[in-house]
Amino acid sequence: MTTIAMVTALLEKLAPPRLAEAWDNVGLLVGDRRREVRRMMTCLTITPATAAEAIQGGADLIVAHHPLPFTAVRRVTADTTVGRLLLDLVAARIAVFSPHTSLDSAAEGINQHLAAGLGLRGIVALVPQAEGQGAGRYGWLEEPVTLEQLARRLMDFLHSERLQMVGDPQRPVRLVAVACGSGGELLGPASSAGCDALVIGETRFHTCLEAEAEGIGVLLAGHFASERFALDTLAALLARQFPDIEVWASRQERDPIQWVGSEG
Repeated sequence: MTTIAMVTALLEKLAPPRLAEAWDNVGLLVGDRRREVRRMMTCLTITPATAAEAIQGGADLIVAHHPLPFTAVRRVTADTTVGRLLLDLVAARIAVFSPHTSLDSAAEGINQHLAAGLGLRGIVALVPQAEGQGAGRYGWLEEPVTLEQLARRLMDFLHSERLQMVGDPQRPVRLVAVACGSGGELLGPASSAGCDALVIGETRFHTCLEAEAEGIGVLLAGHFASERFALDTLAALLARQFPDIEVWASRQERDPIQWVGSEG
């Protein structure tokens, strides 16, 4: 019998809680560690759609990258979206585990896979902690490419059709930093490391202006795209580690941000 405690032990080995940012809320957030796990779903975020999918699929555990709850709550009522989701999951006896920024920064976490997916060499943490772990990653390309070519490579890896770019598309790029999700705060470390480009999910307008002023190209893949791919990888890993459990990555999850308008 595989218990929630056994699954969370593996997840915390993969993404040690000590790597989490101080503001984050990681670990087992809902549920009883002693309960058996027979079905498990991974997703980026628990939403009405993904919660319904887990309930309909008979999941015992959801491994959601983004925490639910994220911030402290004083009441759990159906008056709020968070309250409704928590009430539905508790009623269905579904546990929730979130690795969030611990998985971002882990040695084999999201940023490591994102950097490797771009073909970077000599990958190291942008803000190191210990043993190859820490916030962000940076590395070098064997052959320089233009910022536009790097953008195409990123879209191919993420299976994405669009992204946003800051900087001259023909700018030569050799040293590249990556930071999934809202990674704009790592512009300073990327600049200090001498990076030519920073690949992130999203950031503020003024961070883009700062990057432009410093001559650093920025590729914004979108928060969803920059992280969601890792939940498929995580589901496959969990399925290998726990062959007695049915594991799937959410099939209903979609990016809430859509493009409107003509192509080109």
